[in-house]
Amino acid sequence: MEAHRHLDDELSSLRDRVLLLGGEAEQALERAMYALSERDSEVARQVLDDDDRVDHLEVEIDRQCIDIIALRQPAARDLRFVISVAKMAPVLERIADHACNIARTALDLNNEPELKNVLDLRQMADHALEMLRSALDAFTSGDALAAREIIKSDRAINDLYTHTFHRLIEMMVTEPATATRDARLLFVAKHLERIGDYVTDICELTVYMAEAAFIKHQ
Repeated sequence: MEAHRHLDDELSSLRDRVLLLGGEAEQALERAMYALSERDSEVARQVLDDDDRVDHLEVEIDRQCIDIIALRQPAARDLRFVISVAKMAPVLERIADHACNIARTALDLNNEPELKNVLDLRQMADHALEMLRSALDAFTSGDALAAREIIKSDRAINDLYTHTFHRLIEMMVTEPATATRDARLLFVAKHLERIGDYVTDICELTVYMAEAAFIKHQ
């Protein structure tokens, strides 16, 4: 009974820590897009400065997962939870890395004349943020059905990416003077598209945790 209570406490602590990491990744993306759309270099630098905290959290989660498996020997759903968290933490850290790349782009573009093409990217980012928030909620509640629905919504980001890609290419052709800056925005669009893929990974892990079902690549 004592060992079981210790395991429950450690699983609860692990859940809190991965949700904290998720919150950091979400905030990094939100701030990076704000820095880009509002041309706020100070906020962009803050995103980059905070990335060390994200990296530290990921390392702590990884260590905690190893300790729980080695010392507590969880079984069944508890084991699936720990494995899911161990795989989810680096995914969340990569989302934060993409946010940092967007922040670096903001720093570069904020020194150039303003572009008009950020609105489409803002729509992509809003959708990615909503997906991430919903995915973390589904993970917290172990809601596999919600996770499956979020996976379907990744199509919307892919469609927005395709639309934005073609629009930016058209702008590069019709306004060659802005081509270099438009190319930077293409990379931002790709970062956002990849974040949608990473959120899909989180949802697949939630389905595995809740149902012991592997749905990756289906």
